[in-house]
Amino acid sequence: MLYEVRHITTYEYKASVSSCHNLAHLRPRNMPNQQVSRFRLKITPEPSRKLSRLDYYGNETHYAAVQYPHSELTFEAESRVNVVKPEMADPKTTPPWEDVRRLPGQVNPIYPYDILDFTFASPLITLEPEALEYAKQTFTPRRPLLEGVIELTSRIHKDFQYKPGATTVSSTIKEIFSKRLGVCQDFAHLEIACLRSLGLPARYVSGYLRTIPPPGQPRLQGADASHAWVAVFCPGTGWIAIDPTNDVLTATDHITVGWGRDYADVAPVTGAFIGGNSSIVRVGVDVIPQEELQDAAFQQQSQSILDSSNGNIIPEPPDLPA
Repeated sequence: MLYEVRHITTYEYKASVSSCHNLAHLRPRNMPNQQVSRFRLKITPEPSRKLSRLDYYGNETHYAAVQYPHSELTFEAESRVNVVKPEMADPKTTPPWEDVRRLPGQVNPIYPYDILDFTFASPLITLEPEALEYAKQTFTPRRPLLEGVIELTSRIHKDFQYKPGATTVSSTIKEIFSKRLGVCQDFAHLEIACLRSLGLPARYVSGYLRTIPPPGQPRLQGADASHAWVAVFCPGTGWIAIDPTNDVLTATDHITVGWGRDYADVAPVTGAFIGGNSSIVRVGVDVIPQEELQDAAFQQQSQSILDSSNGNIIPEPPDLPA
């Protein structure tokens, strides 16, 4: 599936700020099932200083500093990404979860060196007793890893309600368990806490999700969203991504931007500013499949022909008699 992705983040300051420093994770990653053919990032106003680099986990990070007075800051990213469905293991044939939890402590060149990083607590994901008890209900002795992950994901989807505004970016695992409310970021943090509590390598994935409007309804501009999900390491298969917000294994509707220990490692745009008192953040995302772009181009071309003809369309010739 070929997509055009447009992401705009705008900071509107209550008063002029004298300087700001920002980090952005907006360029989708190149992966075996995902390739980026074009990426453009425009920052307004023009930064006094900017640079890009790969972080510890291989995510492309853009730094920008605007060191003169301004009242608004905009990051506008455009990407063209092709996503194919990843190969998926049969859940019943994946190793028992107890065997997988032992891997990070082994010295073995077959497995990625960084899987150990994703077994510990992180700044936003603490390993609480509630998470361990919740996970134990699913991960019974010798159960195949992916079977357990799929069931855990379904339970989170059923037991926790999606409610924007119920939490913040700094909400804790204890708060999420207490409220049973949250958004994609919270559910990803929650599932990762459960998996890591068992000693299983699990990482936070940030990206985009294609949304499909109701039948007969047009796509609303900016209505798509940044999204978050989970990936768990499975020997013989690699990292398997799963979305607790929607209770699905990821396929071609998910576009990966980056991954890390938790949200703080791969937040789309973060930063600090001097002056201005406070700010309002506005985010708009469009994930547009190629076929919709082609339909839009055809409609635009048809309208252009109609306009140029001043409404005088030549009728089709009548059918000739047989």
